[in-house]
Amino acid sequence: MCFSLLSIGLVFTQFAHGERLKDLATIQGVRNNQLIGYGLVVGLDGTGDQTPYTVQSMISMMQQMGVNLPPGTSVQMKNVASVIITGSLPAFAQPGQTLDVTVSSMGSAKSLRGGTLLMTPLKGADGQIYAMAQGNLVVGGVGAAANGSQTQINHLSVGRISDGATVERSIPNTINQSGNINLELKESDFSTASLVVDAINKRFGANSALAQDGRVIHVQAPANSSRVSFLADLEKINVVPAPTNAKIIMNARTGSVVMNQAVTLENCAVSHGNLSVVINTDPVISQPGALSSGQTVSTARSRIEINKEPGKVLKLNSGANLSDVVKALNAIGATPQDLLAILQAMKASGSLHADLEVI
Repeated sequence: MCFSLLSIGLVFTQFAHGERLKDLATIQGVRNNQLIGYGLVVGLDGTGDQTPYTVQSMISMMQQMGVNLPPGTSVQMKNVASVIITGSLPAFAQPGQTLDVTVSSMGSAKSLRGGTLLMTPLKGADGQIYAMAQGNLVVGGVGAAANGSQTQINHLSVGRISDGATVERSIPNTINQSGNINLELKESDFSTASLVVDAINKRFGANSALAQDGRVIHVQAPANSSRVSFLADLEKINVVPAPTNAKIIMNARTGSVVMNQAVTLENCAVSHGNLSVVINTDPVISQPGALSSGQTVSTARSRIEINKEPGKVLKLNSGANLSDVVKALNAIGATPQDLLAILQAMKASGSLHADLEVI
């Protein structure tokens, strides 16, 4: 086999532009809260599990409904599966609102397709019940089996219930109880924090905002204004963020490279040589003569070729951007693995001024 040329994607940030403050920061205390619960899915078409905790849970549920099984009764439940239900309780959620939940099998169930989740309490990190989940599952996967053959697309052991949980308890918030509002930058940066403070003070007056560190900014809300209106005006403020750190993100599998404009290079030389291995296998059949008692024999003959192209040395001047390097590597047929190795070597030598992240 031979290597193909790289397909490289490049993204550059050319001009600084203002961004809304709501895109740069969040309000402390306004957040989602994770919910989790354990329940049972019934109505499966023979694709459930027979784990001990599934049987125990089913017997316990039947006892709560007034159905008592004789001791030692063997319970066969191929249409029941134990599941974990997860969801997210948004900020300011009130009782009666509905939430989407994800239902995941925790046993040996082959599929949750066509199942119904029985009423399950969803708890927060404090152990309190905040929602109740129940409903029919929608499974994104599909599978089929016949005569020992089977095929499957996506997962059959995970489903989703749209509006499958109802909020039973709201989470108290302190947004209207304190005179100060704390903003949290999504990315810690002292320069951006300083720019945000200047923009807020320009809009609402001097000493309205004060940066605690590179992430948290204290904002003093006016006493004679609605808190919601003030927050709405605060989120609309445009701020030009400080230039970000030079960073390169590379997908080693696809060869895609994403970088920002801050990436620079010093004078350096890059050398690269291509080496390819080609293996061809041809069948060789030996046929016995007519009326003989011999048998047909089939063998394989392989031919191996190693092709090595002369290496090329590329000189890059100081200040060149990484697109010049990528174009040069594409011209000599470097693979994604080669590109990753070269970038790491340039980073180690100090020629590449950027943070290199591989995904």
